[in-house]
Amino acid sequence: MSASLVVFDLDGTLIDTAHDLVASLNHTIGLEGLDPVGYGDLTYLVGHGGQVMIKRAFALRGREISDAELQRMLAAFVEHYSGAMPGVSVPYPGLLAAMDRLAGAGYRLAVCTNKLEGLARRLLDGLALTPRFAAITGGDTFAVRKPDAEHLLGTVRLAEADPSRTVMIGDSLNDMLVARNAGVPSIGVPFGYSDVPVAELEPSHVIAHFDELTPDLVGRLIAR
Repeated sequence: MSASLVVFDLDGTLIDTAHDLVASLNHTIGLEGLDPVGYGDLTYLVGHGGQVMIKRAFALRGREISDAELQRMLAAFVEHYSGAMPGVSVPYPGLLAAMDRLAGAGYRLAVCTNKLEGLARRLLDGLALTPRFAAITGGDTFAVRKPDAEHLLGTVRLAEADPSRTVMIGDSLNDMLVARNAGVPSIGVPFGYSDVPVAELEPSHVIAHFDELTPDLVGRLIAR
C-alpha cells in the first residue's frame, strides 16, 4: 500500500509568520515613503505571496504601483524577509507533538505553500523542522500553485504517497479549494490568517488546537 500523507500549509497553519511578514512589508514600502500598515490590515493576505501584500499596501495608501516597481519592491521584500529569518516566527502550540503522533503512526508529512520554495525551506531550516517532511513545495515549485490541484498532487508525488490516503491542513480558502480540487479531505485551523471563519470555507473538519490532530482523526477522514 502507498504511504499515507498529511500535508500542511505553512503560513498561518504550521508557523505564525505574520509579524515578520508585516515587518518586512513595512520596511519595503518605507523605502518608497509610505506609512506603515497595521497587522490587521494585511494578515488575511498572508499566504497569497509578497506581490499581493505589496499591492494591497499601496492601495491602502492610495498609491499606484507599476509592474516594474512591483518587481523591484518584491526583491527588496524578499531580501529583508529572508535576511531576518526565522525572526519571531514560531510553530503554533501543540504542532510538534501532533507531528510526532502522526509520524509515530506511520504517516508521512509534507508542506504545500504558496510561499516561494526557497523562503519556505529557509524558514523551516531555521526552525529545525525540515527533516520532518518528505516533501516541501512552494508557489514556484511547479508551473501552478494553490488552489490548482496539481500543486497538491505534485506534492503528494514528491512525498511518494497516495492521493487517496492524503489529508490537507490549512487556514485559508486556497487550502480548502486545493484539497477539494484534488479530491482529498481537508482540516481547517481557525488560528491562521483567513478573513472569514475557517468553518465557512467548508473544510471536512475543523480543529481548534493541534492537540486535536490525531492519527485517529486523520484515519477517519481518509476512510470517508
